[in-house]
Amino acid sequence: MSTDHDRTPLARAFFDRPVLEVAPDLLGRTLVRTSPDGPIELRITEVEAYAGEVDPGSHAYRGRTERNASMFGPPGHAYVYFIYGMWFSLNLVCGPEGMASGVLLRAGEVLTGHDLARARRPKSRNDRDLAQGPARLATALDVDRSLNGSDLCAGPSAPLSVLEGTPVPADHIRNGPRTGVGGEGALHPWRFWADGDPTVSPYRAHVPRNRGKTRTTSGA
Repeated sequence: MSTDHDRTPLARAFFDRPVLEVAPDLLGRTLVRTSPDGPIELRITEVEAYAGEVDPGSHAYRGRTERNASMFGPPGHAYVYFIYGMWFSLNLVCGPEGMASGVLLRAGEVLTGHDLARARRPKSRNDRDLAQGPARLATALDVDRSLNGSDLCAGPSAPLSVLEGTPVPADHIRNGPRTGVGGEGALHPWRFWADGDPTVSPYRAHVPRNRGKTRTTSGA
């Protein structure tokens, strides 16, 4: 497995763009999680874009709340939330401050720190599925609400940062509907992934959890 990639940190200007530009451009970038246990580096292979108050699939569709406040902050910060009382998910805030758009990190390839990721994901069948899905990714990287609002551009000692990595070429990027998003939000083909990468998670269409209740989002 090659770790030969550009280690230049992404500047805040990278995130200060429309979410549909940032999301596919994150593919192939290197996410670094630094913790007292040691560092883990992960190549991003699958993401979903959420466009805030104009996107029925977004947590911010109905405006600012205590839960989603990080999405309205400056670009280049983390938005972490707890879903279904079981899992955390990691999103990267982008676009102008106040626009509340973000990119959900759905999957990635662990480049370094395999032993640490395996210890956190002991039921993982192989290295390919260590971070294959947003809950697995967050678990492998020990991401929880304590990282909500973290500045991704604060430097190498920050708990979360993103490096240039090796961007996936445009002709190797595919897109389609977002996983588990129902209602009007299901119409947007805003899931992006590296074509043929074995770490990409399987697509699952929206299934209402309870009669009369519609699950509208799985990401930011």
